[in-house]
Amino acid sequence: MTLCVTFLGTSGAIPTTSRNPSSLFVAREGEQFLFDAGEGTQRQMMRFGTGFSVSHLFVTHTHGDHVLGIPGLLQTMAFNDREDPLTIHCPHGTRRHLRSLVSLLGNRPSFPVRINEVDGGSVAYRGDDYEVRTFDTDHDTRSVGYALIEDDRKGRFDRERAEELGVPVGPAFSRLHEGEPVELEDGTVVRPEQVVGEPRPGRSLVYTGDTRPTEATLEVADDPDLLIHDATFADDRAERADHTAHSTARQAGRVASQAGTKRLALVHLSSRYAGRPTSHLAEAREAFDGDPEAVSIPDDGDCLEIPYPDE
Repeated sequence: MTLCVTFLGTSGAIPTTSRNPSSLFVAREGEQFLFDAGEGTQRQMMRFGTGFSVSHLFVTHTHGDHVLGIPGLLQTMAFNDREDPLTIHCPHGTRRHLRSLVSLLGNRPSFPVRINEVDGGSVAYRGDDYEVRTFDTDHDTRSVGYALIEDDRKGRFDRERAEELGVPVGPAFSRLHEGEPVELEDGTVVRPEQVVGEPRPGRSLVYTGDTRPTEATLEVADDPDLLIHDATFADDRAERADHTAHSTARQAGRVASQAGTKRLALVHLSSRYAGRPTSHLAEAREAFDGDPEAVSIPDDGDCLEIPYPDE
């Protein structure tokens, strides 16, 4: 089952010739999600071939560089004869702002648009075998971060051991793997724990949106597979980062280490750092105690696939 993040926009407040404002596209098997939708998001979706079958949009906060793409995106969806509903999740107290964006063009969309306010420390959306959790962030407006956390998967089924115990090949294997005991013809009962290993962890990704470093980022997921963290500034503007409620690349690297994350992606880079922001990468890697190559600055259009932890 694939889990892939496409970076639609990695710039800070102002777009550059190579970076669009904030937006992430997440594809998980047959489901598609957006996290933030800065100006021009719909064009980025066309450019990078993601399609528009998004069922949920998770907004971290309502600053323009994270939401100004919503009106155009809704209009394009309507022009494509969309009928499926879209749910927009947003921080508590910002529903009015989102309603204004939805109605900005003067006409209601031709499909249902639902707005769901969320608080930090809650579950914004629960899927069949995963959930999107919220966590408090520290920005200069109402804001939350989001973490897509998959449920634990079933342990591996030991077919060889099952056959040694006399379990007949067929439906009994499935019953054991589903957690049901099986009684053999001689009356012996084979229990699931005899042939099924320990549960295996699912995958997880954490997206902070704009924020200073926070403890909540560390607590929302155990050893996340991918942390996508605000890295607006380098060390040369650390005071500016704190004043504007953002993070430096070094701070993002430190948070990634403390959280035990496997990979770190630095986003929301200030337009001050035009071209290749090498200082960001060096400073984040210095603070990160894992593999330096696990720290990256994605370009718009880059896609990171998240494998299962045991692969």
